[in-house]
Amino acid sequence: MPYLRYPKATTPKLWAGSILAIFLTGCSVTPKAPGIAEEICWNQLKGWQDDQLVEAMPALQSQCDRLSKKDTVWKNICEAAPKDASTPEVRRFFETHFSPHNIVGLQNKNQGLITGYYEPTLYGSFERSERFNYPIYQRPDDMFEVRLESRFPALKNQRVRARIEGNKIVPYYSRAEIDGNQQPLKGHEIIWVDDADAAFFLHIQGSGRVQLPDGKSVGVGYADQNGHPYHAIGKSLIAQGELTRKNVSLQTIRAWLKNNPSKASELKNSNPSYIFFQLRHDLDNGPRGSLNVPLTPERSVAVDRKIIPLGTPLWINTQLPNTTTPYQRLVFAQDTGGAINGPVRADLFFGKGDRAEQLAGEMKQTGSLFALLPKPADAKLCN
Repeated sequence: MPYLRYPKATTPKLWAGSILAIFLTGCSVTPKAPGIAEEICWNQLKGWQDDQLVEAMPALQSQCDRLSKKDTVWKNICEAAPKDASTPEVRRFFETHFSPHNIVGLQNKNQGLITGYYEPTLYGSFERSERFNYPIYQRPDDMFEVRLESRFPALKNQRVRARIEGNKIVPYYSRAEIDGNQQPLKGHEIIWVDDADAAFFLHIQGSGRVQLPDGKSVGVGYADQNGHPYHAIGKSLIAQGELTRKNVSLQTIRAWLKNNPSKASELKNSNPSYIFFQLRHDLDNGPRGSLNVPLTPERSVAVDRKIIPLGTPLWINTQLPNTTTPYQRLVFAQDTGGAINGPVRADLFFGKGDRAEQLAGEMKQTGSLFALLPKPADAKLCN
């Protein structure tokens, strides 16, 4: 998950570009409110002919069973999806059943922030010891979800978690309270790890693996969140002049925490959001995202589900860190995250291992997103 969010900017030349596109393509390009906007043509997706689309099929297949049970359109699409197909066959399938749409932000801006996350490996034990002394908590039984949006519309789409204190309903404990001396969640530990900073970053990534003393591993996956807003500690370090916007990353933040142990807890507590976990013993597949399907490395992304429905195929156009080569590929909206807000915003899942950690830690690139929406039966041909 990301450690920094950039402010939004504007692009004043969109109207001129839109008018030109009308004459060049004949496709509808009427600007709309921020979100999934006008349909475009397939030849406007840069790199569409170059992606090895067959590599994206496992991500599609992983969500088909779930989406087919809820939506007839998806049921038909999944039944038509080719099996053991070549990339050209997969490309024809998507061009037949979907149509690409622009995703725009404020003032029709089509550039946004693309970050990355991964599945870290921690070292831990089911038994607390001098080495394994930092808890990973399960969802506490005294926390409940509050849904009052029918009475208070401002709470719509807000994650509200609470507890009872006397005869009052109060917000659930913050990070500082949970990790403080009072230890209100004592007894809710599911596993203990040997590194407090690694436990903190696990909360940001949302899932991980824990290697046990006998060499075996178990997974820990997202179970719930305490209802407090996510705050990127990278922004705090930039505001304090400790890091710059250019060099902030997972790696530089981790180094700062290691070199400033007396200030580490205060910094981490500036992010009041706290994640609760559950054990996951099936490690053959990736961790499950918010769509409750296994995530596929470099083919699954986290999005703002208020804008982009989970399961939506997306075309991403960006670059990897420290490269100038375009990174253009088909991905699927299969997860969400506390810092993933806005239309042109995605968090790319890189998988596990050293490469995944390096890329996820440094990924804070500018990019564009395009939604591939199921094509109506009477849709006109647009190549």
